[in-house]
Amino acid sequence: MSENQKFSRRTKKGADKKLVKIPNLRLKPKKIEEEPEKPAKTKFAKLMRPVKRFWKRYNLTKIVIIVVLLTIVATGSYLFYLAKTANVKVLQSSIAAQTTIYDKDNQVAGQLYGQKGTPVKINQISKNITEAVVATEDRTFYTNHGVNLKRFTLAVLTAGRFGGGSTITQQLAKNAYLTQEQTIDRKAREFFLALEINKHYSKDEILDMYLNNSYFGNGVWGIQDAALKYFGVPASEVTVDEAASLAGMLKGPEIYNPLYDKGKYATDRRNTVLQNMVNAGYLKQNAADSLMKIDLQSKVQDNYHPEDSQYKYPSYYNAVISEAENKYGLTLQEIMNNGYKIYTGMDQNMQSGLQKTYADPSFFPSANGTTAQSASVAIDPKTGAVEALVGNVNTADSNSFTDFNYATMSKRSPGSVIKPLVVYTPAIEAGWSIDKTVDDSPADYNGWKPTDFDNQWRGKIPMYNALANSYNIPAINTYQEIGPKVGNAKGREFGLNLTSKNDVLPTALGAGVQTNPWQIAQAYQAFANGGMMYDAHLITKIENAAGQVIKTAKVGKKQVISKDTADKMTQMMLGTYTNGSAWNAAPKSYTLAGKTGTNESQDQWVVGYTPDIVMALWVGYADGKNELTGSSEGQTSVIFRQEASYMLPYTAGTAFEVKNPYQEAGVAALQPYWTQQRQYQDDIVTQEQAEAHTTGNTPESTVESSSSPSNDSGGFDLGKTAKNIGDGAKKAWKKITGLFGN
Repeated sequence: MSENQKFSRRTKKGADKKLVKIPNLRLKPKKIEEEPEKPAKTKFAKLMRPVKRFWKRYNLTKIVIIVVLLTIVATGSYLFYLAKTANVKVLQSSIAAQTTIYDKDNQVAGQLYGQKGTPVKINQISKNITEAVVATEDRTFYTNHGVNLKRFTLAVLTAGRFGGGSTITQQLAKNAYLTQEQTIDRKAREFFLALEINKHYSKDEILDMYLNNSYFGNGVWGIQDAALKYFGVPASEVTVDEAASLAGMLKGPEIYNPLYDKGKYATDRRNTVLQNMVNAGYLKQNAADSLMKIDLQSKVQDNYHPEDSQYKYPSYYNAVISEAENKYGLTLQEIMNNGYKIYTGMDQNMQSGLQKTYADPSFFPSANGTTAQSASVAIDPKTGAVEALVGNVNTADSNSFTDFNYATMSKRSPGSVIKPLVVYTPAIEAGWSIDKTVDDSPADYNGWKPTDFDNQWRGKIPMYNALANSYNIPAINTYQEIGPKVGNAKGREFGLNLTSKNDVLPTALGAGVQTNPWQIAQAYQAFANGGMMYDAHLITKIENAAGQVIKTAKVGKKQVISKDTADKMTQMMLGTYTNGSAWNAAPKSYTLAGKTGTNESQDQWVVGYTPDIVMALWVGYADGKNELTGSSEGQTSVIFRQEASYMLPYTAGTAFEVKNPYQEAGVAALQPYWTQQRQYQDDIVTQEQAEAHTTGNTPESTVESSSSPSNDSGGFDLGKTAKNIGDGAKKAWKKITGLFGN
């Protein structure tokens, strides 16, 4: 046996003898038996079982908590940003100032009254008022940082349903920047704004702004006007019981003012405030008890004389506010109350003259006791600035500041005013000459057989004649030949709202198209300004109450057509005013180009321009129940001539560079008969030119001369306005009184 083998045996034997069993100290793990899921008792529980498993598996509770916290932080950061960007530094000046409208020469054109009273400083307000307000609205006012955390938390936890959570500073923030809606969102923004306001103003300044910016019922804003309205004294002379009444109104101004229901609710509210003053240490109980016995109605005296609420230029202001809202993102509350300085392109002389035309409803057509509506817009074609605007006829029951503004909001058929935009401009661009022969003969377009207002046919005529007299068949044929899609594409460049549905022949006459004077005046700028069209606009810039520019107009412009095309179109449209459908509309000493339009018996238009101004007038019935008679060369042209007589003298009187094709062909311009109305309008031109130190844009040799006065003692007489052409008086009468076309 080898040594190794012996060794192995010895080792094994020895090992067997000495082997000691070591106990296993590790505890045997108990077999964990999964608790069996309780059987679901309902169908809903069965459906939710996999959801619960999924929720536990991915620890969704933690994820939800993280998301909620991140949302709170993000929301808080956003609200903090809003508060920081609210520019509370100008709050004091905003409350004291009224929003002011300026004209193109930076002269004041008027102010917006808004929610404004007569501002007073804190030292002009009785201590009785400040004590009553603090005791009732915010007893921690002088010690808090703009918010009361306990009350604010309560308001948030109750979803904003308890308004008692607001401090005076928070109420100021709400009144100045926010809505009255009770929501968590509003409460949260109010919280951050109050903190920001508290950092920038002293307590006296905050209380001053709060009292000057609060509403006290019956259209009265501010503590000074409220004291005068209800007690006949300024805020500095208010007694304790009167102060308690005024402070009580803050909670519900329409109910708790002493004029409502003979002060029934105001008396109880006053007594509540007096007791609050006792509880706050401002008043002794016996004094309060004595004041509560005073008959509130015996103290009422009205010495408040509100500012005249009639605006000087209501339609223009109406349009300015709409533009500030829609284009610059300001709210109506901000515009009316933040003391902005809004600079516009208004010419006050033009605006005043335009309004004089609209001041007499009898000057406009009427039917069945209803006066037709109307609107006009005048634009500077070199800038796109709207110099004058009126949005409705001034009737007894109208309010041009708040009523529907037909100049900017209406959707009316343009009639033949559309022809230069979608018919003749594309034709010129296609190479047609202005004297190209077109055919005015009866036509049948798949059963549609349009005619003109006088049911006459002229046969072969030059295109400028067809445009000037607005003959329908040549326009439809031209539109058909160039292609409706081509014509409408050009119309869209001019700013018209045209779709593929408008790619039909009636579009050439304005059928199926909706527009307004603003849009038409904007489009016709291109003809007056060498093909360049600017975005029509009223506002040039807006400053805050501190004079800082916060909004500046960025006026778009585009070259819609070439200068050559614009010149040729102007040549043709000069004939509209000398030998065409607007022969009765041009004011004394002025040469105009443009177009008229009539949509059957619903809409009538006259558009006229010089190199200095574009004017668009619309007349029609808003109710759709009544009908206009005649065409746009009748009374609508008389209206246009009057408003243009007021406005044109305030232009530079720039003459056209192009020639009238009628004059070049040796055709004399038509001369209207003298009427008292025309003489009146001639006198307007003379007077306004003297005021403006201007002259017309027509050479002296071609200025129309008035014929001898007739026995006419009234206004415009259709029977005495005959065209000086071979058709004679009968044909002229038909042309003026026809019901179709223009």
